[in-house]
Amino acid sequence: MKNEKYNELINLVKRNINLADLGCLYAHNGYDDERYHEMKEINMQILSILSEHSMEELCSFYLPIKEYPTPKIDIRGVLLDENNKILMVEEKLDPGKWSIPGGWADIGFTPSEVIKKEMKEETGLDVEVIRILAVYDKKCHPHPQEAFYTYKIVFLCKKIGGELKNTFDIDDVKFFDIENLPPLSEARILESQVKQLYYLAVDDIKDVYFD
Repeated sequence: MKNEKYNELINLVKRNINLADLGCLYAHNGYDDERYHEMKEINMQILSILSEHSMEELCSFYLPIKEYPTPKIDIRGVLLDENNKILMVEEKLDPGKWSIPGGWADIGFTPSEVIKKEMKEETGLDVEVIRILAVYDKKCHPHPQEAFYTYKIVFLCKKIGGELKNTFDIDDVKFFDIENLPPLSEARILESQVKQLYYLAVDDIKDVYFD
C-alpha cells in the first residue's frame, strides 16, 4: 500500500486534520466545536495507523491551534567546492544518513539569514547566499511520510570564510562527487533533488524550480 495511493491518502488525512482544526478555531457553538474535535480525533487515529506514529507522538505535533495553521518551512543550502563536489552533513539524529545542510526556519530570521546560520552551525563555514534554486512541496516528492506538511526552500551558497568542522548535532561534514553520493536522509533530501539542485547550480540555470 506504500505507494502513490498511500501517499495521497496520508495527505488527504492531513488536510482533514487541518480542516478540523479550522473548524475548532472558528466554531460558533458547542455543537460544532464537539463535532470538529471528534473529526480531528478520528483522523488522528487514521494517521497514526497509516504513518505508524503513536497517538502520543502525533498529539505532540498537532497542538491545539490559536490561529490559521500553515505549512512548516525547511531551509537548506547547496554549496560546491572548486571541483564541483557538493557539501553534505551527517546529522546525529539520523546516523549513517546524509543531507545538504539546513533545518527548520527560525522566527525572527529571514530565509537567507536562516541558511547562513545553519551553514555556520552545521559545517563551520561562513557563506554568501547567491540565489534560490528551488522551492519544494514535500507532498510532490516521494519522501517518507511525516506528520508535518512541509515546504523546502533551497539556496545556492558560496563559501566566504571559516573551516569545515563537526558541530554539536553533526557527526560528519564532507564534499561528495555528484555521481558518488552517500546514503541519504530521505526525510530531509532525495537523490533526485540533490542531482536537480546540483545541475541547476553547475549549469547556472536561473529559473527557480517550484513544487
